[in-house]
This record gives sequence, structure tokens and C-alpha cells, in this order.
Amino acid sequence: MRGATVFLALLLCLHGTWAQGESGGETGNHITETEEENRKKEVQFEIQDAKATHDQSSSQTNISPEIWAELKELRDMAIEQMVELRNSKSKIEKLEQENTVLKARMSSCENEVKELKRENADLLARVTASENKNTVLEARMSSSENEVEELKRENAERPKVAFSVGLTDAGEVGPFNTDITLKFIKVFTNIGQAYNPTTGIFTAPVKGYYYIRFNGWEARPSQTIRITLYHNDKIITTCFDNKDVYNLTVSNAFVLQLEKGDVVYMVLNSGYGIYDSLHNRTTFSGFLLFAV
Repeated sequence: MRGATVFLALLLCLHGTWAQGESGGETGNHITETEEENRKKEVQFEIQDAKATHDQSSSQTNISPEIWAELKELRDMAIEQMVELRNSKSKIEKLEQENTVLKARMSSCENEVKELKRENADLLARVTASENKNTVLEARMSSSENEVEELKRENAERPKVAFSVGLTDAGEVGPFNTDITLKFIKVFTNIGQAYNPTTGIFTAPVKGYYYIRFNGWEARPSQTIRITLYHNDKIITTCFDNKDVYNLTVSNAFVLQLEKGDVVYMVLNSGYGIYDSLHNRTTFSGFLLFAV
């Protein structure tokens, strides 16, 4: 009986150690692998000591083989359960460590996702702002293009009038015993064909303001010069020079408001002469400033 009692006490100790291990796992899992190994060795020593005591007292105590077999089976089961418990705790600790790492990685990924969402929101805002600016620029561009087209149309519709002519290459003209219209037969420019070199008359094709200019030159000695600018039958100006020297020159310019069909021309007054040559010193010119 003494051996059986000792073995039962050993089983109770193992059960207490097992319960303490579970309690320790619940409170904090502070048992290390070294402590587990030490406990395994202590259990083995206790089992060996119990077995030795049983061997010594087996001759003095009568235990049936069935009881002894059951006790041995219970011992093996207790050892096996204890080993499995230790392995399970080790696996749990490893899984908890892995879970901690996964939680850290998950937290990092969530932060990265939040940052990417924020960056995407910023990019979307910038893209939207750029699209709005592009819309405004496109509207302004379209308006500018329309204005350009309108100006082109207006310029195309606006009459273009300009003429510049010289008197002659023959040299001396006059004097005559009556006023004559000067026919400037050397045409340098005649845009709009408003000047007639056959008659010497410029006819306004549209109502508007025109710039008119003339130059007169006389190279003969003891000869005077006198020319008159006419608007229809109205004298605009008369210019003359009678100095007893060579190279007499007169000139003038005006801005005239002309109706459509009005005429402008130059007249050489009776008894006066004028001179021109290939140097083009006697000229008549004008152009449309703007129509009204």
C-alpha cells in the first residue's frame, strides 16, 4: 500500500503542476522553454523515485497487476497531456507573435491606404482645377478666335483705297493762258482704282476721311509756280512761289471728309509753269483713313 500511496501522491503533484501551468498561461504566459525542460526533468525524477520506492516496497505491499497497469497508464497519459500542453502553449505564443506582426503590418498598410487616398484626393482636386482652368482658357480662346474672325471679315469688307502718282517725265509743263487740270500720268500705286490717270481726278469710292498730299516743283529760271487743290468745285488751298531762283518747290497736305463720288484734283493756274522728270519731284497722293 505504501507504494500505491506514493504513486498517487506523485499523480496529484503532476496534476497540480499541470494546473499551475495552465493558470500561469492564463495570467501572462511567463513560463519559458528552459522552465518547461526543468519541470519535465523534475517529473521524470519524481516518477523514477516513485518507481524505485515501489520496487523496494513491492515485496512488502500486495498490489494487484490490474491496479498497477491502470496507474501506469494514468501516468503515461498525464505525461503525454503535459507534453501536448507545453507544445500547444508554444504554438499559441508563436501564433500570438505572428498575429502581433500581422497587426503591425495591417496598421502600416491601413496608414499607407489612407495616405494614398489623401494623395488621390489632392490629385483629383488639382486635376479638377486644371480642367476648370482649361475650360476658361478654351472659352477665352474661342472668344478671341471669334473676334479675330470678325476683324478679318471687317477688314475684308472694308474698302482699300490708296494712290500715289507722278506728273511726267517730259520736264516742262506750261505756262498756259487758262487753268488746266494736271494729269499725273506716272502711276506708282492705285489700290481700288479710284484715281484716273486720263483725267487726273481722284473719285472717292466710299464716304470717309481721306489723307491728301501734293508736291510741286519748278526748275526753270525766272519762272513762277502756282497750283491749286480742289475738292469738287471748292478750292482747298493755292500754293505758289515766285522767287527769281532755280528749283521752286511748294507742298501741302490735308485730311478731307469726302462723300461717295466726291472728286479731288490739282489745277495749274493760268500763266504759271511746273516741272517734273524721272526724279518724281511733282507728285499727288492720298489714301482712305477710315470709312464712315
